[in-house]
Amino acid sequence: MTAVIEAGGVTFAVRAPAAAALWLCLFDGEVENRVAMVRDGDGWRVHVAGVDEGARYGFRAEGDAPFDVAKLLVDPHATELDRAFAYDPRLAEYGADTAALVPKAIVRAPLPPLDLPPLTRAGGLIYEINVRGFTMLHPDVPAAQRGTVAALAHPAVIAHLRKIGVDTVELMPITAWIDERHLPPLGLRNAWGYNPVVPMALDPRLVPGGLRELRETVAALRVAGIGTVLDLVFNHTGESDLLGPTLSLRGLDDSAYARAADGTLINDTGTGNTLDFSRAWVRALVCDSLRHFVAQAGVDGFRFDLATVMARGPGFAADAPIFAEFAADPLLRDRVMIAEPWDTGPGGYQLGAFPDGWWEWNDRYRDDVRRFWRGDGGMGALATRLSGSSDVFGAERTRGVSFVAAHDGFSLADLVAHAERHNHANGEDNRDGHGGEIAWNNGVEGASDDPAVLARRAADVRALLATLFATRGTIMLTAGDEFGRTQRGNNNAYAQDNATTWLDWVGRDVALEDVVAELAARRRALPALRDPALRHDAHWYRPDGAPMRDSDWDGADDVELRLPEFTVRVDRAARRVEVRAVPLSR
Repeated sequence: MTAVIEAGGVTFAVRAPAAAALWLCLFDGEVENRVAMVRDGDGWRVHVAGVDEGARYGFRAEGDAPFDVAKLLVDPHATELDRAFAYDPRLAEYGADTAALVPKAIVRAPLPPLDLPPLTRAGGLIYEINVRGFTMLHPDVPAAQRGTVAALAHPAVIAHLRKIGVDTVELMPITAWIDERHLPPLGLRNAWGYNPVVPMALDPRLVPGGLRELRETVAALRVAGIGTVLDLVFNHTGESDLLGPTLSLRGLDDSAYARAADGTLINDTGTGNTLDFSRAWVRALVCDSLRHFVAQAGVDGFRFDLATVMARGPGFAADAPIFAEFAADPLLRDRVMIAEPWDTGPGGYQLGAFPDGWWEWNDRYRDDVRRFWRGDGGMGALATRLSGSSDVFGAERTRGVSFVAAHDGFSLADLVAHAERHNHANGEDNRDGHGGEIAWNNGVEGASDDPAVLARRAADVRALLATLFATRGTIMLTAGDEFGRTQRGNNNAYAQDNATTWLDWVGRDVALEDVVAELAARRRALPALRDPALRHDAHWYRPDGAPMRDSDWDGADDVELRLPEFTVRVDRAARRVEVRAVPLSR
């Protein structure tokens, strides 16, 4: 920790190796008191007597450009902020004082550490949640609590999670973020949180009760048998490219950001500033952050956005130092680690390349399953995905997290109702988001009152869900897809903090929700289906009961997977996937 309560005061320390001078800035209301810090190797340190828990502080650094003493800088190790970040052009203006614009860090003593084994196990159902959008319209959650982490512990929410068989909730980013600079002029704001500034401080908009709120919610979910995974962003920060704001790392030690040989910032993230994981101190900051959430909140693990960046130096390496550091850490080595195994840089697609023990989002599964039910994908590809994607992860064990829809892209309901993206509300002339997403509209683009169209869409959604729940290994469902959430064709709703991303609990499709609950119950009754180990006694059969031959896969629409414990029957024409606990007669 940077601010440590000890000996009748607080000792502050921060890294800024190239700075000529460093000041601790203590705030009493809006009054700023600067205290000179003393160099200590690559960092600076000072002990201030009489300061106690609750003190608000920041830093200022002086030196040759790009240092700017006018910028108040947030502690990279801050665990609590007094308010949320808000973008202002002055944050990027050299010489403009930002003390009134930047949140202050708050000195907090750590909570008693937790030592809890993770509940999350491979083979379960992960439920991806946008924390704010999940309960903003929930009628049973008190108005003051809606849109917060605390709302996840409400009995009505937990009852819903249990009904549909959730094993683990995966919370989209809840650490403090700032809006991208192009959003405020458009009257928009970030709804997803994938633009963080400091890695440990929770965003006051989502977690107004701070770390204790997160800890109590994780505990309540745990009592219900539900684990918690945090989706964290360590590939870039909200300081963005060279035109972005100076908020923390850029003003203290901008070597945090990877640069090419000519000194330009590397952009493997699409944001203009990629964190440099070849630097031990960057990796240490990440490890500190993960340990903080394990020991202080009791989380089961983490999902890493654009996780390949963490293994870059500058190219991706399967034996990158960060993997060994996680594996050797006493607090982290038993935690669930889930990779989004790609980024936008060269060689950025690395599905299947992460170390044993890591789980990986399987977009091959998503695409092949969608193609099959759209009608232009083969049964062979679907069979491989249902069986655990051994072509990607090997023949012994699947490490994939299988999904058909996620926060990024069309919702499940939208992917059978839209063949094209409809992102005009994002203010980028419909150029943002994936333009080639595998989706179809069943004859009418968007909303329709044609009973035949609606019936086809309903059948497609049920077929996609049945496929997911019949898949071996770990599966993931995005919150609201179990009852027909729609974003009205927006497949990149990151800037829609409104009814586009807020779940409609009153108008939800309860019949579809009941179907998902039944699928989950059947899956739970088949431990072998949830087992990530891939056995070699799985066989595929034709409708006439004969084993499938290589030539049978071309054009096949009706096949059956048989294992000793269960069978899976797929019938494309009938839009049906059936799982049976007792194998059919041989």
